Amino acid sequence: MSDYQVVNPSTGEVEKEFATATDAEVQDALARSHAAYGEWRTTTLDERATILRTVADLYDERADDLAAIIAREMGKPLREGRGELKLVSSIFRYYADQGAALLADTPLDPAMGGNAVVRKEAIGPLLGIMPWNFPYYQVARFAAPNLMVGNTILLKHAPQCPESALAIVQVFADAGLPADAYINVFATNDQSADMIADPRVVGVSVTGSERAGSAVAEVAGRHLKKVVLELGGSDPFILLDADDLGAAVKSAVRGRMGNAGQACNGAKRMIVVDDLYDDFVEQFTAAMSGLKPGDPFDSTTGFGPLSSEQAATNLLEQVEDAVSKGATLRTGGKRLDRPGAFVEATVLTDVTPEMLAYREELFGPAAVVYRVADAAEAVALANDSSFGLGGVVWSSDTEQAQQVADQLDTGMVWINSAQGSAADLPFGGTKRSGVGRELGPYGIDEFVNKKLIYTPAR
Repeated sequence: MSDYQVVNPSTGEVEKEFATATDAEVQDALARSHAAYGEWRTTTLDERATILRTVADLYDERADDLAAIIAREMGKPLREGRGELKLVSSIFRYYADQGAALLADTPLDPAMGGNAVVRKEAIGPLLGIMPWNFPYYQVARFAAPNLMVGNTILLKHAPQCPESALAIVQVFADAGLPADAYINVFATNDQSADMIADPRVVGVSVTGSERAGSAVAEVAGRHLKKVVLELGGSDPFILLDADDLGAAVKSAVRGRMGNAGQACNGAKRMIVVDDLYDDFVEQFTAAMSGLKPGDPFDSTTGFGPLSSEQAATNLLEQVEDAVSKGATLRTGGKRLDRPGAFVEATVLTDVTPEMLAYREELFGPAAVVYRVADAAEAVALANDSSFGLGGVVWSSDTEQAQQVADQLDTGMVWINSAQGSAADLPFGGTKRSGVGRELGPYGIDEFVNKKLIYTPAR
């Protein structure tokens, strides 16, 4: 049985299988990527930008078909899939439009006189190891800036996303990208480790779990390879006060339930000051319980299934552990009596540190709500986590919100807004949430040689 299968999480049925790469095919991909780098790096920025713009156009044109693929692969409702693809096209356009300026020489003013610049140059073939939860977006934010730089890409996608992985290859091919500048490889984990170790690969980017990031970083470190890691998160949503509590609740629900709660930067821990806590819990629970899971192809569906049976099992084990140790289950907490990996929207309160739900990431439609006395206690609770991806601070006092944002140990903070992503805003975290940044001006700087060129004064 192949590792790469389309297993529809709405039905549990295996719809397609794809052959795993042989060791010989992996070696061939490495050789082709290395050879293509010698050519691709010599193309002009204008040539690369033209191709990236065409890629963006094709993603827009094919949005419906591409969204349907991931609805079957990992259960994303069509409307959310189309939203993901809109973001993808914006990323390719951003780097096409801004790449030349972002890669321009940086002049320096040497104290010893003379002339000095820092020039950003490509470094070689890169390996990307990407997850299933945003099959197009995760690839775009890695591939777009690095193709613009002049690097070539080897891409190992998640085993449950083989059809979307091949659709990405087709988009690049139809846009005119040289065939070996981007190579999809249906590799095993062991083969991925071999690729990282290969001297032709100069860096690796991973989006995934802590376990995956640690494994990749260990191999990369042993072979002195640059890594970018975007890993898990247990992001806080801190509610300090609100002129419109309904708007805050709506934002919290949106932040928690996007992609059926399967987003690294989703708001997972609602931290609410005492005088708003009871009203927030009542409204938030009502809103969550009103969202109904269903068929991703049905326009009335509130949210789709979890990505797999194992994902549903893992989430329910965390919920059951919390309840068995004294947490209050406000709503949800059960599987739906139907085929597929469907779990009810779930709200927990009274969660304490000995529970799995306190320390672990809840990757699915489940949220925890905490009561705190004030902003100081909210910050302490928010920072009591091994994760540090992002967070939200909600307050009508923007100065206070800024002060709290400054104290959060996270890579990103959104004020009075549900967390999201945009092509021109950097994305990444601290602590166990990873290292490095993607998107925005920082995303194009991760895999470049920042070469100093100095000329003495005459």
